[in-house]
Amino acid sequence: MNLTDRQAQILKTIIEEYTSTAEPVGSITLEKKYNLGVSPATIRNEMVTLTETGFLLQPHTSAGRTPTPMALKYYVRELIKERELSAAEEVAVKEKVWDQRFEVEKFLHQVTRVLAETTSDLAIACTSNGNVYHAGYAYILDNPEFYDIDVAREVLSLIDEFSNLNAIFTKASGNETVHVLVGDDLDSKWFQSLGLVFIDFKTPQLSGSLGVIGPSRLDYPQLIPVIRYFGSLVNDVSKNW
Repeated sequence: MNLTDRQAQILKTIIEEYTSTAEPVGSITLEKKYNLGVSPATIRNEMVTLTETGFLLQPHTSAGRTPTPMALKYYVRELIKERELSAAEEVAVKEKVWDQRFEVEKFLHQVTRVLAETTSDLAIACTSNGNVYHAGYAYILDNPEFYDIDVAREVLSLIDEFSNLNAIFTKASGNETVHVLVGDDLDSKWFQSLGLVFIDFKTPQLSGSLGVIGPSRLDYPQLIPVIRYFGSLVNDVSKNW
């Protein structure tokens, strides 16, 4: 579905507010915090339309709305403006992994750890020879989506199972360099509120995927360029293997 410019602006604002707060977003909040240039009644009407068309969800009896997986994927595809890493940020990342560049295992362990530190998310890598690397468990506990012990348990179980994790990574399709899977894409009732952002890499020795898993309200404008850079770094360093 194509959204009007006004609907797209309202949806973008709701998603960015929800990313920041993890709370349903109401029309009053939009009116007070953002200069949308339309009346509160118009905002409410557009939110109703966005709900009816599957972009927003009204949880329980709350007056606020949350974005659906469909909305988040539309946001990533159509609305975000990526915040590229600075040269200084790229150099800082490279310095943290450079000493391990000649040894595949050590390098992928370190890359995953640094990715977790950089994004404050759970970082995971999965290679074609069946190895799984992960780091940043503590970060997921900062997010309300993981306060549900069943969700946290399922995620921690997933990252130890190569076959299940690889099955999710291989679900991605399309020509995007960086893949985004949200909600139903992750094939589990426990993962409805989660998102996975990753990039595939292919080296002379092995191929695989590298990315992060976290709430579906991940900071995509910042995260996607980070994942892209880490992927290019793995491909560059692999020339030493």
